[in-house]
Amino acid sequence: MNVTQPCSTGLGGDAFCLFYDAKTKKVHGLNGSGRAAAGLTLSKANADGFNDQNLFPQQHGHAVTVPGAAAAWCDSVAKFGSGQLSMKEILQPAIKLATNGFPVSQITSFFWDKGSHLLKSANNRHGSDMLIGHRAPKWGEVFRNQNLARVFQVLAEKGKEGFYKGEIAESIVEVVQQFGGTMTVDDLSGHETTYEDPISVDYKGVRLWETAPNGQGIVALMALNILKEFDLKGMQHNSTKYLHVLIEAIRLSFADALAYLADPTKTKVPIEEMLSERYAKHRRQLIDMDKSTDVVPGTPWGYTCGNDTIYLTVVDGEGNACSFINSNYMGFGSGIVPKNCGFTLQNRGANFSLKEEHPNVVAPGKRPFHTIIPAMLTDSNTGELLASYGVMGGFMQPQGHVQVLLNMLEFGMDPQRALDMPRFCVGSGHLSAVGQVLLEDGVPQEVFEELMARGHEIDGPIRGHNRAIFGRGHVITRGSWWRNEERKDRIGEGEDVLWAGSDPRADGYPMGY
Repeated sequence: MNVTQPCSTGLGGDAFCLFYDAKTKKVHGLNGSGRAAAGLTLSKANADGFNDQNLFPQQHGHAVTVPGAAAAWCDSVAKFGSGQLSMKEILQPAIKLATNGFPVSQITSFFWDKGSHLLKSANNRHGSDMLIGHRAPKWGEVFRNQNLARVFQVLAEKGKEGFYKGEIAESIVEVVQQFGGTMTVDDLSGHETTYEDPISVDYKGVRLWETAPNGQGIVALMALNILKEFDLKGMQHNSTKYLHVLIEAIRLSFADALAYLADPTKTKVPIEEMLSERYAKHRRQLIDMDKSTDVVPGTPWGYTCGNDTIYLTVVDGEGNACSFINSNYMGFGSGIVPKNCGFTLQNRGANFSLKEEHPNVVAPGKRPFHTIIPAMLTDSNTGELLASYGVMGGFMQPQGHVQVLLNMLEFGMDPQRALDMPRFCVGSGHLSAVGQVLLEDGVPQEVFEELMARGHEIDGPIRGHNRAIFGRGHVITRGSWWRNEERKDRIGEGEDVLWAGSDPRADGYPMGY
């Protein structure tokens, strides 16, 4: 996907994954996000003219954190792989595709062109490596990327060391510094993937698993905690009442996330408190069923109980599952292309706060607030895998996780229909994800009007390729538990059939193997 959709993902980005071990019925987490350069302090940012009113721009070296994807690829194969394929064997199809070329799809061509201004910027000396004749490739045009093929070959032969040390690392450092950053080869050589316990909540017998902060998966969990006491099914799908309650729950959850989420190795993040039933009850009581209300962060302490992205999911014949997500952020990320590398560098540092007392304030070696989150569902009682899924797309992701899950669990939709249904997005998918609400084409017009009457700032209907703002998801379920109204034995005898769905808002498809 780095080869065929460089405007969404690649070696210059980050990756996270959840892995379900069928033997132990345990969900494991991998955090492959990078960190700020050792020389990037708040005082350095301030000296360079940046502050809480003037954040790092998309194409600046300070916005580029260490790319964690290369290590995440290698480490996920080493940690969770079957051992039947080496990294060298896994990369061969991608090397061949990058060398020989591929026809660019319609959707990819659209977003490639949309981000091509970054590749054409005056200081981006190697941006033309990602273009054909100083323009984005057209739909159906063959694009070849010899530089990326060479980088893949190095990764295949030398492993992650070949990326984080040597010529590739030096090219990354050189271009980041050209764009005003402080990154050094030591920042790259010191990068490590971390393995972390995922976080989860129960919703009516189904447990939703998310990666822990610095990611935003906790937003989906908090929203479900708030929603679990409402009769959502009785409200009817995508009715005014239903959407109003979901929107308010999402807004409340994002308000807390944007106030408290950060790298937990650098600052205290009140995860247990934010996921407590007592705190959910407190936040639930703030929802006015008749109108939208102003939301502010809560105080979770004291409530402890006694952009663009690419996503893939796989379930094997033994019942193991991998939910994997990889992203540049904001399309091409920073759009900065290192010499002879054939990929762009991410701009995750744009999500750092530049307020001195904020938990997510920029600091050396710190991971920023992160948007990309894979998800999994298990039976709360038995631990059996129910689904591996994700909905890629900036700050839409936890919102998509909630909407797709509820489509299946509350309304009995199969995976494909659950993805097909119109969605909403609070905050246009950006950091201010507590304001404007976008509605997709297909939501009834009277619902638009009634939501506005309740005080929501509504924009839409959103159509065409712009529907990507509502996320692009993939789902694999084990069994048809979503149509079991009794929901007692979610995985019954003979229910090992895998069901899958792929989002119509993006390229992708389900495939058996």
